[in-house]
Amino acid sequence: MENQKLPNATAVLVLGIVSILTCCCYGLVGLILGIIALVLAKKDMELYKASPEKFSNYQNLNVGRILAIIGVVINVVSLVYFIWIISYFGLDALQDPALMQEKIKQLQGM
Repeated sequence: MENQKLPNATAVLVLGIVSILTCCCYGLVGLILGIIALVLAKKDMELYKASPEKFSNYQNLNVGRILAIIGVVINVVSLVYFIWIISYFGLDALQDPALMQEKIKQLQGM
């Protein structure tokens, strides 16, 4: 009998990779994709633990899960950073280069 493939292993792997690649999208897109990947991975891991001899692509699932965890962490840090930037400088400074330079000089103590 040929081993089956876990149904979401490839999707978890792809979502894990994309969650890392999209960390520069204000932390939101990658965070959502990473969480989806972790939910799918949890379902497949339960399937695998019930009968490991039936499935052949657990390695892809595990790598995807690890990448999703890394993606979630990076995206949370990115999201916190962007929130800090907006709260520290304000939206007005982010839209006005002269005001932004003035705020940066204040930050540097000049």
